[in-house]
Order: sequence, then C-alpha cells, then structure tokens
Amino acid sequence: MIPLKFLSLPPGFPHIIVNNILAIFRRELQQYFFSPVSFVFATLFWFLGGIFFVNLLVGPQGIVTAVVLEQQRGIPLPPMDMAAEFLHLFWGIMGALSLFLLPLLSMGLYAEERRQGTLELLATSPLTNWSVSVGKLLGVVTFYSVLLVPMVLWELIILSAAQPAFPLGLFLLMHVGVVLLAAAVLSLGMFVSSLTESSLIAAIMTFSLVLLLWLLDLLGDRLTGGLGETIKHLSLLKHYNNFLNGIVDSSSLILLSSYIVLGVVLTAQSIEYLRFARR
Repeated sequence: MIPLKFLSLPPGFPHIIVNNILAIFRRELQQYFFSPVSFVFATLFWFLGGIFFVNLLVGPQGIVTAVVLEQQRGIPLPPMDMAAEFLHLFWGIMGALSLFLLPLLSMGLYAEERRQGTLELLATSPLTNWSVSVGKLLGVVTFYSVLLVPMVLWELIILSAAQPAFPLGLFLLMHVGVVLLAAAVLSLGMFVSSLTESSLIAAIMTFSLVLLLWLLDLLGDRLTGGLGETIKHLSLLKHYNNFLNGIVDSSSLILLSSYIVLGVVLTAQSIEYLRFARR
C-alpha cells in the first residue's frame, strides 16, 4: 500500500495551478482586446446581430409589424408572448450564425502558436498542458461574452416595455445557453487548432465538426429506435433549443459541459504529444 504522504500534492499546488491559468487567461484576453482581427470580428458580429435584431422586431416580416398589420385588418390574434417569441427567434438565428463566426475566434488559439514557433515553448514550459488550455479557453469565452453585452442592453430596452414583465429566470437561462454553446464550440475549435499551423484549415475543420454536431438532431429524426435517440441526444441544436425554450434539463447542461471538457482534454493530450515528440 502506498503511503499517503506520496499521494499528497506539493504545498501551494492549487495556488500555483490557479496562478498559471490566470496568467494565460490575462495573456489571451490582452491579445484579443488589442488585436485588429478581434476588432474586425466584433464589428462583424455586432453589425450582423443588429441587422437581425431590427429586422425581427420591426422589419417587413418582423413580429411588431405582423401584429400591427393583423390588428389593422381586424383579425383577432391568439394569445402570444411577443417578447419570448422575439428572443427565441433572435437567439436561434444568432446561434446558427455562431457556427460560422466562432471558428474564426478559435482558429488561432494554437495554430498561431504553431506558426510563430511559440507552441514549442509552451509545450516544454513548466506549465501543465491542461492549465494552458483552460486559460486560453477562458480568455476567448470571456471575450465572446463581452461582445454579448451590447445585445443584452438592446434586449433590456425592448423588454422594459413588455406587459406582463418578461420572466427573469427565462432571460438568464437563454443567455446561459448562448454562453455554453459558444464555450462548447470554442473548446472543440481549440482542439482542432492544436492539430495544424494553418488558421484557415483550423477554421474550416472546426466549422465542419460543429455543423455535424448541430445537424445530428435532423439525422436522428430520420433514424428509428435507440440509435436515432442517441444521435439526437448528441446534437448541439437540440440542447441549445432547450435553453431557448426555458426548459431546465440537466442532460442539456451535462452534454454542453461535456463538450467543453472534451475539447480541453483533447487539446491537453495533443500538446502532450508535441511535448513528447520534442524530447
């Protein structure tokens, strides 16, 4: 039997790990907020988000426009929660849009390190592989979350006029789903980025992988029995929609969290292989 003293961690070990993660996190966050590419990404994200927001609200096919036209025609309207319907449509579209945009954020997480030759330094540094991966993921997820702030303000302005008041729990649940979806996509994209030094290839491969995971729900509908249900359960779309619909489902939380952890673990193993190859 192994004595317990040999299983104990070095003094201050958790503190060292946290400091390493925070150091990588600050480094990544600084790069995002001072990178011209990040500013282009933010501008594109806000521009497209603004277009969809306005069109879904007051555009020719918008919710408000449709209600006004029906009232002018004297057509009785069924009971409808316009605020919930609008937010569901808006974040449904933004979720699909994220499939195209998020790989542009994750593509350089490790691919640029490979291209610049700094990945070898990370691989041979005293930092643990998973602490580097966690720090990088926290940095990019934080940057994406900051980009959501203007959209949340837009929503709050609209919801301030909603009667009855929009449920705070549903509002928070929707946005938790948005952040979890982004974290899952970025985590998987981080792993793909660790496999190549080409950011473009990393973006294309990440988009293909995430699109497959997004469409598993449709594939599962075409299959019968347990296989179809299993495939549907792995779908990003199915579990993301649960959050948008206000469904508190522990399986959705677990699955999206599992994709996040999977991406971190696979990335750490990929860098460990590089560390071993450099010996």
